[in-house]
Amino acid sequence: MGTADLDLRDIKAAASQIDAGDFFDVKPYPRIAIVAGETSGDNLGAALIRSLREIFPNAEFVGIAGPKMRAAGCEAWHRAESLAVMGLVEVIPHLRRLMYIRKSLIAKILADPPDVYVGVDYKEFNLSVARTLKRSGIRTVQYVSPQVWAWRQGRAKKISSAVDLMLCLLPFEKKFYDGYKVKAAFVGHPLADEMPEQVNSAVARHMLDLNAETSCIAVLPGSRDAEVLRLAPDFARTIAWLLERKPELQFVAPMVNAQVRDVFLRALQDAKVVEKVKLLDGQSQRALAACDAALIVSGTATLEATLTKRPMVVAYRASWLTTFVVKLFGLLKTDFISQPNLLSGKRLVPEFVSGQVRAEILGPAMLEQLSRPDRAELEQQFAAIHLQLRQNASVKAAQAIAELINSPK
Repeated sequence: MGTADLDLRDIKAAASQIDAGDFFDVKPYPRIAIVAGETSGDNLGAALIRSLREIFPNAEFVGIAGPKMRAAGCEAWHRAESLAVMGLVEVIPHLRRLMYIRKSLIAKILADPPDVYVGVDYKEFNLSVARTLKRSGIRTVQYVSPQVWAWRQGRAKKISSAVDLMLCLLPFEKKFYDGYKVKAAFVGHPLADEMPEQVNSAVARHMLDLNAETSCIAVLPGSRDAEVLRLAPDFARTIAWLLERKPELQFVAPMVNAQVRDVFLRALQDAKVVEKVKLLDGQSQRALAACDAALIVSGTATLEATLTKRPMVVAYRASWLTTFVVKLFGLLKTDFISQPNLLSGKRLVPEFVSGQVRAEILGPAMLEQLSRPDRAELEQQFAAIHLQLRQNASVKAAQAIAELINSPK
């Protein structure tokens, strides 16, 4: 063997020990499909994208995205706003459009398969897409569980055929899925991470130009047009009812967008209280920090109120057809609809649904919340919920997704 052969052998041996990363910035480059369908999903999706970039700096994100996800770097094949529809029967007029979006989304994903598909909230749509993709060998994750523990529990049996991993925001959800042998992880709630343990009411009132000495009620009628249309008239009449008895009350109402603002403004005009309510563009957390109590739609907003440690009256009204179907088939399996009551397992705050959503019921309940003798105890229970949910959710969710991407199939 000549000198040249020895030199070549030594060079090959040395080369095999060299990590390419010593000379080049070689990083994983996963392609992640991510889909959100409304404002809350857009917020969660944007935070998740940022956390995933900490793990995969060069990751590519594609899918259906709202403005915050797009700003975080997601290529939007469709806008999340186009999916903002709620309810069992309310979705029917939009089915043709939604089916087209679903079909085109699946076609794009199958044409260039990603490393993982992540559905953010918007459960019915995302789980339907995920089921098709999983059958084609694409890994799937659902971030935010459907409320299978509350109604239509039979859906849990089908979820394992749709997702490889369920990321749960609430602790009791993982326990529920364990019973159905669905792989799930409790990651906590991003809102609990985002919001401070204590809020400064005086500062919030100053920033909103509210009287520091007068009681204030925050009014949150919802984030979707249909939802607000059903609740706005009774919320406006409740404001009128309260002002008849306590004319000094202040009201502040954060609106999620211009459409919701217009709907609620018309209701306030009809109730002749439009001059008594300060309408805000967004700023729900600031409005809750400034208030003494809240009149609020069931949903994520009740968690915001819990995390700001505010007493509340919770209301929800579905369409008459949805209400009929739920009652007819006994679909509802929980005693509560609001987050503080669900998380505590007891009635911390009053809840009213459908026919109970009337000024003569909501008004007295609001007065009781303004003068609760056990307010300090209530705030302590809300603080315990806050601590339980504060888990650095976006980071935990990103880590769980990364583990799935990096694990062998």
